[in-house]
Amino acid sequence: MRLRNIKGSREAIDQSRFAVNEPEQYRGRWCTVFGNDHPIMIEVGMGKGRFLMDLAKAHPEWNLIGIEMYSSVLVRAIQKAEALEDGPDNFRFIRMDARSLTEVFKEGEIAGIYLNFSDPWPKARHADRRLTSHLFLRRYREILAPGGKVEFKTDNTDLFDFSLEEAEAEQWEILGVTRDLHHDAALFEGNIMTEYEEKFSAKGNPICKMIVSPPRRA
Repeated sequence: MRLRNIKGSREAIDQSRFAVNEPEQYRGRWCTVFGNDHPIMIEVGMGKGRFLMDLAKAHPEWNLIGIEMYSSVLVRAIQKAEALEDGPDNFRFIRMDARSLTEVFKEGEIAGIYLNFSDPWPKARHADRRLTSHLFLRRYREILAPGGKVEFKTDNTDLFDFSLEEAEAEQWEILGVTRDLHHDAALFEGNIMTEYEEKFSAKGNPICKMIVSPPRRA
C-alpha cells in the first residue's frame, strides 16, 4: 500500500527536539544525546511510536531510540510526543533505513532490539527485506552488546515461522517462543501492547513472540 505523503512532514521532523538528525555523527557516543550512560534499546520499524513511548515511561532506566523509514509515519509519532504532558524524555526518533544500522550504532552499543508487527514482505523474492531475515540478524549481531536480545512480535504465522528458521540457521539462542502471547503467563508478564497488537488481539488473532540472542563473537 502506497503511503500518503504528508506535506511538511520532513520539516516537522527536522525541527523536533525528539528527532535526531544526521545520526551517524553520534555513532559510539549516543550517551551524549541522552546525557547519561543508561542502556540503549531500539525499536526498528516503530510506526507511530506508541509502543516506544509507553516503553520509555515504564523504563526510565533505559534510553529508547525509535527507527522509522517513512517521514509520513514518523511525523505522527512526533506529533504524539510533542502533545504529551509531563511525558518521559528518555526517547528519541530517527528517520532512516534500517539497512544502515551499523553506520549509526557502534559494535556492542545496543542492549536490546524490538521488532513489532514488521512488514511481512510476503513474496519470496522480497525475503531479504524482512526485518528478521539473516541479513538483518547479522546487522543486529554487530550492534548488540554481549547478552543483548531481539524481541519480535507478529500475528503473521508465516513470517513467524520464517523468523524462527532464520534465527536457528544463524545459530541464535532461542530464549523464548510462544504462538499465543496473551495466554502465555511467563512471556506476557510486563508486555506493552502496540496499536496493531490491540487491534489484532481484539479480533481473536493469536500473537506470536520470540526472544532470541546472537551467538558470541569469535
